Amino acid sequence: MNKSLDIKLAEIRRNPQTRTFIIADAKDPDMARGIESFGRLSQSDPRVRALKSPEAFRPEEAKYRTTEDFCELIREVTRQGLIDIMLMSASTNERLTIKERLFDNTHITPAARANDTTDIWVVRGNRYASEPSRPFRSATIDHIQCGKVECEPKERVLGANLGLYSVTFVNCIHRDMQTLREFKEFREEAERKGFRYFLEIFDPNVDSGLAPETMGAFVNDNIVRSLAGVTERGRPVFLKMVYHGPKFTEELAAYDPSLPVGILGGGAGTTYDAFKLIAEAQKYGARVALFGRKINNAEHQLAFIEMLRRIVDGQVQPEEAVRAYHGVLQGLGIKPQRSLEDDLQLTDTSMSYAGGTTVTVSKKPVAAVSDRRPPAKETAGGQRPPLQKNGTTTVSYTPPAAITSWPTFPDGSPDFARMSNAERVAYFKARLNNKLGITR
Repeated sequence: MNKSLDIKLAEIRRNPQTRTFIIADAKDPDMARGIESFGRLSQSDPRVRALKSPEAFRPEEAKYRTTEDFCELIREVTRQGLIDIMLMSASTNERLTIKERLFDNTHITPAARANDTTDIWVVRGNRYASEPSRPFRSATIDHIQCGKVECEPKERVLGANLGLYSVTFVNCIHRDMQTLREFKEFREEAERKGFRYFLEIFDPNVDSGLAPETMGAFVNDNIVRSLAGVTERGRPVFLKMVYHGPKFTEELAAYDPSLPVGILGGGAGTTYDAFKLIAEAQKYGARVALFGRKINNAEHQLAFIEMLRRIVDGQVQPEEAVRAYHGVLQGLGIKPQRSLEDDLQLTDTSMSYAGGTTVTVSKKPVAAVSDRRPPAKETAGGQRPPLQKNGTTTVSYTPPAAITSWPTFPDGSPDFARMSNAERVAYFKARLNNKLGITR
């Protein structure tokens, strides 16, 4: 099956002004954390109630999801079909991509974290992240591609053929040169083995003598300088970095439109933090978002992803999406972590694994974007584009049976431009309830 990532990358390079947007779910926390990687179990989970240890019911002694719990979440998100990339650890990739063949008949591209620099080592009781980042790789390209130390040529298609490679510049010439040496070795190996990658650039994880207002310039300039000596065969397919605000996002996106700019999600924060971040980043030129903790810590991951997709498709604004998301939680009988009022607050969200870097997005409302589809002159062949499912296969839209009480286009697709806020909330609640088989 054609992968939506490849289709969207081609469209972004052809037309940098397109609204086309790539969403990746980062399901690789086990490359950074330990037992707590996969998130907490609910206190109502029977497995928690069955625990015998005296600490079992202390709030500070949370119990965590198992590997199988986490793999099932990945399967659910994959079946939902609203993301473009599923990023995993090499071991999870082996289990689901190589052995289970989860992604064979989907438009979603599997990917694996190709290195794990020390600034993401955040196991309990650690001091690693307090020291300047050092490059390190526990995964190999061969293990990601075929699950063993050396792949035969025909075996390189068995696993993921896309990886995330991470660098952290700390404004120290000796450490940054070592980071670049390791990156060069990785690039050369990737080119020899036909392995694609995207490049993650973390802000310095220690005090590097940089004023906050110069951080965006420092990171942008390091990206440009580091890739200037890299020819097309060795370049990343896109970037992933901290959102440093409109100015620095726009300048990097404009510098080389062939290299899409992506943002990382950072800490969990409020729901509004996540929704406003992706909307604002898209407005100023980002075309990719990779959210890990924000998705993994959501009360309902599928509903959360649904709202992210609707926001970047221009169908709903962040504020409305928060209200709709809470409406879905209410319909599912899920208690939210925060009240709706608190979840509509914009906070400073940590943008590094171990904290230390914060970015506040603009508190001004994001400009409204037309909900209607592009005019014919913007499409190939001069034809009005039909709606698409998962950003890939063209299909006619069939509304859920229970959804009939809001404005629609002639083809039956929802007309968000004419919906009231209440109608939008009702639409999203009913759509997700219908998808999940909930009748309440």
